[in-house]
Amino acid sequence: MRLALHAEWTKLRTQPGTAALLIGAVVLTVGLSTGVVATATTAGASDPAKLALAGVYLGQIVVATLSVLVIGGEYSTGMIRTTLGAMPRRWTVLAAKATLVAGAAAAAGVVAVLGSLVAGALILPGHGFTAAHGYPQLSPGDGAVLRAAAGSVLYFALIALLSLGVATAVRDSATAVGVVLALLFLFPIVASVVTDPHWQRHLQQIAPMTAGLAIQATTGLRSLPIGPWAGLGVLAAWAAGSLLTGGLLLRLRDA
Repeated sequence: MRLALHAEWTKLRTQPGTAALLIGAVVLTVGLSTGVVATATTAGASDPAKLALAGVYLGQIVVATLSVLVIGGEYSTGMIRTTLGAMPRRWTVLAAKATLVAGAAAAAGVVAVLGSLVAGALILPGHGFTAAHGYPQLSPGDGAVLRAAAGSVLYFALIALLSLGVATAVRDSATAVGVVLALLFLFPIVASVVTDPHWQRHLQQIAPMTAGLAIQATTGLRSLPIGPWAGLGVLAAWAAGSLLTGGLLLRLRDA
């Protein structure tokens, strides 16, 4: 495993675009979050933490793209044959890739989340989101805000693992990105057009993005389709299922 991690780390840090994509994930997350809090009003929102972390919706797309390219790029160039020839234990190869891609996504997530919270803490009070109006301060010292922040970092890591598993299964970068985006955004679209409240709630509970981002909620938890940690658990189940499927296909198919 140590040798596999070293090899995969060398490939990850020397792969063209890795640094740009990680920086892009941070910039887009913080940028969108800043734009959202700059236009927010107390009349239309009640959860400052969720507003400040809104950029995660955009940043996750970049994280997913990077994760897909980690193995999809090897399939497109044929490098995967060299990788598996040097390291025949395919589960070890996938585990090494998963460890590094999750770590990279989490590292970018820490910077992005901190930047977003700083932007929210600086801007939102000027829009009426103050303790005097009943809104908690955006501070890591607040347990709910800390949970939302830490959960958002974990969300990035889980999206990376989900994307890696999908790319391992389909072996084509463009197709894998399309599948991941469909999994993330199709459920909310379908849920929005379903008229039956029971089915709408059920779709929100099993949707990887909707359930996973419940971790950001700090107010009105009783009205959520699923609890914060339970929702993140749903995303973790999707990621685990994706990696298991990808690992089995990697093990059974020829490179």
